Amino acid sequence: MNARSRTTGYRWLVGCCLLSSLGSVGCLQTNIGGQTLPSAYYLDDDVQYFPKGPETKLANQIRALERYKVEQEGFLEAGAAP
Repeated sequence: MNARSRTTGYRWLVGCCLLSSLGSVGCLQTNIGGQTLPSAYYLDDDVQYFPKGPETKLANQIRALERYKVEQEGFLEAGAAP
């Protein structure tokens, strides 16, 4: 077996591997009649969107405590007894 046929064999092998990998990679959405439809596994997919919200679950309580502290400081500065 000469070097040229061995190189050609390697090229065919690499080409076949590339074609098979291209067929197995990609998104699972389909286009039918101009519509983009989800994959058949959309119920098992991970959530990719998280709506913006407060960092902590106690956001209202923290906000109320901060407002209370500010009000108390205002009373103390005005000279009113707590």
